[in-house]
Amino acid sequence: MTDSFEEWLRDRVPERGLRPKAAAVLDILITQPRRASFGSAAELAALAGVNVATVTRIAQALGFAGWPALQQELRARYLSSLSAPQVAAEHSGEGSPSARSLRRDLDSLALLNRRLDEGVIRTVAEAVAAARRTVIVADGSYAAVGMALAHNARIAGYPVAAVTAGDSELSNTVAAIGPGDVLIAISFWRLYESTVLAAHEARARGARVFALTDAASPALADAAEEVVMVPAEGVAFFPSLTAGLAVAQALVAQLAAVDPARTAAAIETAERMWTKFGLLHRRPAGGEPAGP
Repeated sequence: MTDSFEEWLRDRVPERGLRPKAAAVLDILITQPRRASFGSAAELAALAGVNVATVTRIAQALGFAGWPALQQELRARYLSSLSAPQVAAEHSGEGSPSARSLRRDLDSLALLNRRLDEGVIRTVAEAVAAARRTVIVADGSYAAVGMALAHNARIAGYPVAAVTAGDSELSNTVAAIGPGDVLIAISFWRLYESTVLAAHEARARGARVFALTDAASPALADAAEEVVMVPAEGVAFFPSLTAGLAVAQALVAQLAAVDPARTAAAIETAERMWTKFGLLHRRPAGGEPAGP
């Protein structure tokens, strides 16, 4: 198990090997990761002395639909090898940073929409629905994604909790995990070691493990039954959480569809509690509050 950029690529090479032109492209990917991460297929082809079709073919030989899919993971892995100041330097550019950030998020959502595997989303949702309980592990800024997913899943009627900080809380929670439970690990960029450790420990204890991440690092992927690939590149020194939150919302929508009667009953109960506790500023006509 390794996160080495070169070893990751070489491990994906078919047993039959590569033809000379394809091998030339692979050498560029390995020796010039930055150019490969940000350049076009045409630029990469020119560097390797091949045509664009060869670039597409090697992407497919490595297990991807085409060059854009391969480049997405190449770039995520390249950025994960950089420090925060280095990431910020990579994303420096002209124009308004806020405008560039919005454009990046729009591009990421479009990419997510094209490539998200709905079958994987259904698998995760059905696992959560069938679980005794679900634990979401998400640290740092990624906690926002984990907390949103856990909050809405509970309203939908399922026992889901997010552990977002504190090694003692995480270790105590994982110690109680076993068969019949689900753990969802959420981490991007360089990954939190505690999240990776929790995923492996939960898998060893018999729980089903799923991951939301931007690069299928062997450290996390080896513990996960399924990995949901989420574009997380930002324009500053930190990853964007926009696509991650979109996936969390998609998971909850799918979860609510697993057992509509259960979810409807849970929402009605939540509505009554919101009224009893006076949580909401605005209430619809008839006295029944609209859910947050």
